[in-house]
Amino acid sequence: MKKIIVFASGSGTNAENIIKYFAKTENAKVVSVFTNNPSAKVIERAKNHQIPVEIFSKTELLERNVLQKIQEIDPDLIVLAGFLLKFPENIIEKYPNKIINIHPALLPNYGGKGMYGMHIHRAIVNNKEKETGISIHYVNENYDEGGIIFQKNIALTDEDTPETVAEKIHELEQKYFPEIIQTILEQ
Repeated sequence: MKKIIVFASGSGTNAENIIKYFAKTENAKVVSVFTNNPSAKVIERAKNHQIPVEIFSKTELLERNVLQKIQEIDPDLIVLAGFLLKFPENIIEKYPNKIINIHPALLPNYGGKGMYGMHIHRAIVNNKEKETGISIHYVNENYDEGGIIFQKNIALTDEDTPETVAEKIHELEQKYFPEIIQTILEQ
């Protein structure tokens, strides 16, 4: 049984979707959720599925505390699903090509520090982009610069608002993120 750790900072809809998806499979499961936000909704979502939760501070992430907890679990894959802190190099070095992230835009466009959530969707609408999408990529020491594993685009119209773009992106994330995780684990 392959072990997945999910890192999330917010509501946890992608994390919960991944938990549910792998609860129905026999080859992998989410064994823990890690969060830096003690009031994140992801905590309640994980507990509703009997998934243990690790809550940590930014300092604990940068020091060895979080790495030690990850090593105790010995995951096959670390999945960032709405995790907003920069991932530390000490963990990236220990788990090369075993850490993936989902980004709500077609990288390399709209990536980098400060580019997340509604910030991205507003920028896309303000720039009158004709399409957007999701990017699933490996995590390296720079925001949103790791090798791209998968991208899926979706057309936009002049009527789209940041909110409708967010809904379209969320649908893509819910459909493709678990499937791509499954594919990676089968390689």
